[in-house]
Amino acid sequence: QEQLVESGGGLVQPGGSLRLSCVASGMIFRLSDMGWYRQAPGKQHELIAQVTTGGITNYVDSVKGRFTISRDNTKNTVYLQMNSLKPEDTAVYYCNTEVRRVQNFWGQGTQVTVAS
Repeated sequence: QEQLVESGGGLVQPGGSLRLSCVASGMIFRLSDMGWYRQAPGKQHELIAQVTTGGITNYVDSVKGRFTISRDNTKNTVYLQMNSLKPEDTAVYYCNTEVRRVQNFWGQGTQVTVAS
């Protein structure tokens, strides 16, 4: 059974950094394009960063230059390094594949709160 487990969230002051991790199991991770999404209260899931099987990355404009997505296929893990965090980055963060997203399958996510 496919499973994605996110971790690394927390409370951080504006301007701070966090590194999120997402460990995959029950899937051929190296063959899956991976994305990081976030969901703020009252809003839908927003795709903010993607990394393809070949390592090509894409970012939404609001995080470009501040966030970095990477993957380690030997550990079945995708990361999101978040720097220069802003209050508007506060959300629950999820990793996912497109196949799971369209079926509305999500993990438990990890809460990121940016506040002073």
